[in-house]
Amino acid sequence: MTKKSPIEIFSDWVDLGKDDGMKKNHSKSVKAMLNNVLKGLNDFTFIDAGCGNGWVVKMVSEMDSCFSALGVDGSIKMINKAKRIDKISKYECAEISVWKPNQKKDVVHSMEVFYYFKDPLIVLTNIYENWLNKNGKFIMGIDFYYENKTSHNWAEKTNVDTMTLLSTQEWKNIVSKAGFKNIVSWREGEKNEWKGTLIISATKN
Repeated sequence: MTKKSPIEIFSDWVDLGKDDGMKKNHSKSVKAMLNNVLKGLNDFTFIDAGCGNGWVVKMVSEMDSCFSALGVDGSIKMINKAKRIDKISKYECAEISVWKPNQKKDVVHSMEVFYYFKDPLIVLTNIYENWLNKNGKFIMGIDFYYENKTSHNWAEKTNVDTMTLLSTQEWKNIVSKAGFKNIVSWREGEKNEWKGTLIISATKN
């Protein structure tokens, strides 16, 4: 069976209705991430990198302190669905490793995205240099990482051609190489063999 790119896989998910499971499966981790990164912020601007069908963007845009929320994703089918669901926020279909917003933002969030790139450093450097305001906050969550052994067979199960398996320390090193400071990591939702979502937060100083 020919392997597919992540964008092809996720476009298929829209056709099959599987994208609706993202909110169900990830909402607990995402809420923990948002509680951390948005704490104490008033009138912030927000980007979700790899926004999928826009469920996180929609949730954030409904917060009183959110001035604007934007979602970016490489799948036009995901973006079209996001626009149908959420008429308030803005969405763009773009390659997030090179795309730049018109204006830099206060917060960049991403859930289950960066390991779908062969070189995540390129993406993270673009976010650091071109997406975030000075003192802007960055937070990412991933379930596919070395310590979470039960995730190691996902590439075979999903038939995707790119999944970069790295350890927690390797991810922190890449975030640091991109330029970020104040890097902190923790895990959310650990249970039995499941090591939980690896969350990494950082700032642009």
